[in-house]
Amino acid sequence: MGLFGKIKEKAFNEFIDIIEWLDDTQDTIIWRFPRYQNEIKNGAQLTVRETQVAILVDQGKFADIYQPGRYQLTTANMPILSTLRGWKYGFNSPFKVEVYFVNTKQFLNLKWGTKNPIMLRDPEFGPIRMRAFGTYCFKVSNDPTKFIKNVAGTEGSFTTEGIQEQLRNFIITKFTDHLGESKIAALDIAANLNEYSAALKDNLQADFEELGIELTKFLVENVSLPEEVEKALDKRTGMGIIGDMGKYTQYQFADALKAGAENPSGGGSPAGDAMGMGMGFAMAGQMAQQMMNPQNQQTQPLQQPPVAPPPIPQPKMYYIAVDGQQTGPFDPTQLQQMALQGQFNRQSLVWTQGMPAWEAAGTIGELSNLFGSIPPPPPPVSPE
Repeated sequence: MGLFGKIKEKAFNEFIDIIEWLDDTQDTIIWRFPRYQNEIKNGAQLTVRETQVAILVDQGKFADIYQPGRYQLTTANMPILSTLRGWKYGFNSPFKVEVYFVNTKQFLNLKWGTKNPIMLRDPEFGPIRMRAFGTYCFKVSNDPTKFIKNVAGTEGSFTTEGIQEQLRNFIITKFTDHLGESKIAALDIAANLNEYSAALKDNLQADFEELGIELTKFLVENVSLPEEVEKALDKRTGMGIIGDMGKYTQYQFADALKAGAENPSGGGSPAGDAMGMGMGFAMAGQMAQQMMNPQNQQTQPLQQPPVAPPPIPQPKMYYIAVDGQQTGPFDPTQLQQMALQGQFNRQSLVWTQGMPAWEAAGTIGELSNLFGSIPPPPPPVSPE
C-alpha cells in the first residue's frame, strides 16, 4: 500500500463513529444516543455492554436489535435496516438512524405505600383503617420494544420516576383487593407476610407485563394499625403480662410505701396522707401475716371461702328542677349543703325513682328533715 493509501486509511479510521453508553446513573431505563441529524457513518463501532440492549430505529420503525457485544455497523450487521433501505451492496455514505440503549438490569428497592388508610372489616376488631408499605424490583422484559411503545415513547431519556406512580397504583389496587378477600386478621398478617408477598407478586405480574416490564421481587414489609388501636393493643398486652391482678396490686402498695418512706414530707393533704398511711399499714400487716404464716397461705385454697357481707345500701339520688331545667342527681348530703347555701329549699321541685311526678322537697319526709337544722332568715331591721 502506498503512502497516500496509508494516510487515507488512517484518516478514515479516526473518523469512524464510536457509539456506546456509559451509564453513570442508578435509575435511567432508556437513553438515546445523541447524534447531529442522527447521521451514522458506514463502519461505525457499536459497543453494547452487559445489562444493555441497543435498538436501531429507522424513520419511526424498529430495525435491528443488538445484544451485549461489539459490532461494526455495515450491511452485514444490519440485516433489517439494509432490507428497509434496500441496500443490496456495500455503501460508504452516512445514514440517518436513531440508536436507543435500553437498560436491562434490575431496578432495586423501589418503594410503595398507601397514601391514605385502607378501610377494611377485620374479623376480630371489626371495621378498621390500615396502612401498608414495602418494596419491589423490576426490569425491562426480553422484548424491549414493548416497553418503548407502551411507556417511554420517543423520550431521549426515561427514568424509573416516570413510571413509579403508575406501578404504585397497580400495587395499591391489588393489595387492597387481596387483603380484603384473604380475611386474614390484622394480628395474623405478620405471620403471613411471605405468603402474602408471593401471592401479590403473581397477581401483579400480568399488569407489569402489559407495560413491557417483569416484576422480579415484591415485598410487603409492614401492615400497621391506627395509633388509637395500637394504644388499645398495648394496654391489652400489658394486662396479659401483669397476670394476677391481686399480686400486682400488692406490689404497687408495697412500692408506694417505699416511695412514701423516702419522701416523708409527702406534699399531699393531711387527710389524703392519713388515708394512704392507713391503707399502707393495713396492707403491710396483711403481707407480714402471710409471711409469718406460710402454711395458712398454702392451705387457704382448700378452706371454705368466708361469707361476703351484703352490699352497702346506697342513698337515694334526687333530681332538682332549676329554672325549668333538670339537674342532678344529688344525694341527701349534697342537698343539705345546697340548702345551707340557699340553693335548695322546701319549695324546690324534686323527683327520684319510684315517684309518679315532681313534688316539693318539703312534702317528702326524708328531705323535710334537712330543713330542720337550717335557721330561719333574720327578721327585717326596723328603721329607727
